[in-house]
Amino acid sequence: MAREEYCIYLRKSRADLDAEAHGEGETLARHERILLELAKRDKLNVTEIYREIVSGDTIAARPVMQQLLQEVQAGRWAGVLVVEVERLARGETIDQGIVAQTFQYSETKIVTPLKTYDPTNEYDEEYFEFGLFMSRREYKTIKRRLMRGREAASKEGKWVSGSCPYGYKRVRIENGKGWTLEVIPEEAEIVKLIFQLYTKGEPLPDGSKRDIGPHPICRRLEHMNVPAPSGGRDWRTRTIEQILQNPVYIGKVRWNRRKTKRKVEDGKVTPERYVSKPENWILADGLHEAIIDTDTFQLAADKLAKRGPAPVHLNGELKNPFSGVAVCEKCGRVLALWNNSKGYSMLKCRNRFCDNVGCSYEIFEARVLEALSGWLAGYELKWEEAPAKNDELVGLAKRAYNQASKELENRERQLARAHELLELDIYDVDTFLDRSRVLAEQIAEAKENKVAAASALSSAERAAESRKNLIPKVKKLLEVYETLPSAAAKNEMLKSILEKITYRRDKRTGPKDDFEITLYPKLPSSEE
Repeated sequence: MAREEYCIYLRKSRADLDAEAHGEGETLARHERILLELAKRDKLNVTEIYREIVSGDTIAARPVMQQLLQEVQAGRWAGVLVVEVERLARGETIDQGIVAQTFQYSETKIVTPLKTYDPTNEYDEEYFEFGLFMSRREYKTIKRRLMRGREAASKEGKWVSGSCPYGYKRVRIENGKGWTLEVIPEEAEIVKLIFQLYTKGEPLPDGSKRDIGPHPICRRLEHMNVPAPSGGRDWRTRTIEQILQNPVYIGKVRWNRRKTKRKVEDGKVTPERYVSKPENWILADGLHEAIIDTDTFQLAADKLAKRGPAPVHLNGELKNPFSGVAVCEKCGRVLALWNNSKGYSMLKCRNRFCDNVGCSYEIFEARVLEALSGWLAGYELKWEEAPAKNDELVGLAKRAYNQASKELENRERQLARAHELLELDIYDVDTFLDRSRVLAEQIAEAKENKVAAASALSSAERAAESRKNLIPKVKKLLEVYETLPSAAAKNEMLKSILEKITYRRDKRTGPKDDFEITLYPKLPSSEE
């Protein structure tokens, strides 16, 4: 059946935002009127209007566009109405190629007030691709102009970033263009306290002072119930370090420090943030008020430089075999492996505000292996009756699927018969339409039943396969666990058989093995 339905796609551009600022009216509403008039003139049956509120550079940043492309690819629409082809894609070349191929392969028309592009027409295809190419050039020109404007504004001391550093809020420049920062008094006092503690130390009862680093400063702020920049009460060491290193607090504006580059992974373009070379940074006197004096800031910088970089594991080697598997029963956070200077290893909840007590890693590991061995013994007994049960469940699912398929075929034959009766004048048009509506509902229901039956059959088959394979996997792990060469190898085997392990310990005193663990093997859903 030929497609007769059309849809409208509306999206703002940066030029539209400028036009709205100059009082030219709401863009989407104006474009909607233009395209509805076009549909009326050309007698196009428009049944859906898509509105893209965000103005993203890529398809990945435009969820409505993603939905539209999926429907175009599925062949739902005869055509899409847009005010200009540039509204579909003007960013990355790869995105323009995706849009062009999607419309071409689905033979979906692109209707604009000036021209209708038919992807099956060779000349229209070339014209459409040329339009995208020109929009790409225009997009790059606009982007370069925006970047030059931001660089110029930052050199003038204006605040050009969207987010604000802790202690400030963004405000419009009075009698001028652009933004600057305004001090938030309560947060500014916390910033001063952070610099004071780090550069001058913490006062002790005897009058002396103790040197204090970013981590103890976090604990001090949490003890004082100071809200963190993220909104919670969990202050991070990295947050303190960023505050100590940010020249915004001495009245400076820094721009172009962090940049974005795109890379392709598994066929998808993903952005990656990195710190550029210092010689590429822009550092200018800001229009805003400073919170910290230059001497204090330099003292903090010198002290940070002496600390050196944080230690890291060589080659990013995994040290915890239970990484991503063992979780806290109380708060749900993963358990972390902690090693002290004496070689003692502990598993602890990563949440500082959780009262779940940690335990010895060696004891935890032994308990997990013991629990797996006990579970395996019981499951093997249960498995003796499983093959017959598996065959029965799969057989029932297959019969349900076959019945649903026959029901759908029967309803489709009835619809074909209704068409024949209309052609033979046994049905008049009204009777045919009534019958078609009833059959359409029954066919839709039959299709849903068939899909549900297919899903049930697939689940039954996967469950049978899971039951058959799980026992050998657990046996293999128990046999070779102690001989595995690395924590990463142990972690991989544990993840292949366990969804998770929950851990709970309420008392710090008492036997070291006085804790509870619960194993969640990767069983079929019916057995969980």
